[in-house]
Amino acid sequence: MLEFLARKGAKARDGSPLLVLLHGRGSDMRDLQGLSRVARPHGTVVTPQAPHPGGPWGYGPGWAWYRYLGEDRAHRESLTHSLQALETFLEALPDHLGFRPGPLVLGGFSQGGTTSLAYALTHPGAVAGVVNLSGFLVNEGSLEVDLGALGDTPLFWGHGTEDPAVPFFLAVEGRRRIREAGGDLEARDYRMGHQVCLQEMDHLEAWLGARVPGWREAMEGGSA
Repeated sequence: MLEFLARKGAKARDGSPLLVLLHGRGSDMRDLQGLSRVARPHGTVVTPQAPHPGGPWGYGPGWAWYRYLGEDRAHRESLTHSLQALETFLEALPDHLGFRPGPLVLGGFSQGGTTSLAYALTHPGAVAGVVNLSGFLVNEGSLEVDLGALGDTPLFWGHGTEDPAVPFFLAVEGRRRIREAGGDLEARDYRMGHQVCLQEMDHLEAWLGARVPGWREAMEGGSA
């Protein structure tokens, strides 16, 4: 079971929205707790910690979802291991939260966004929405996926046009591939580097209410 932190909204209960956010490379489960504003007051934000220690790969004292190989390439075995660990974690999560959540949205920043997108592609229908903040779509050598597996699952992809860590051209290419496969994609670009901005959070909050089935109703009424 992955370690995690949970910030439960004051009005969260059975059927309430659940947003699971995965941190970036070299960070930890505390990193994205500040984004819980997009799920208040009825939703819950959970931030698990990646299974791989970052030190051996030169990522500092934090944790990683996979060993990064450059551009859109991820070490296949390390990414697959994380996807398996994430599957086990999400299946057990309701028991640890103490209530049965409603629509589950999976997302994250940088490596967390990449991993969230990879999970949705390899687990069709498992999540109600996907959020990719400054991540990328892994290439065919990193993971065997059918881009059509997203089906009607909505995807929010925000990216900085001046990102030095995950260059903007990777967002352009990844989005193109998803659109060509018929994916339900909302793309948002920001004049920033490798980070998250307030405008992006406003756009994400609006997207959750508009595109994730049951999210708006649950947030307004307290149940799905």
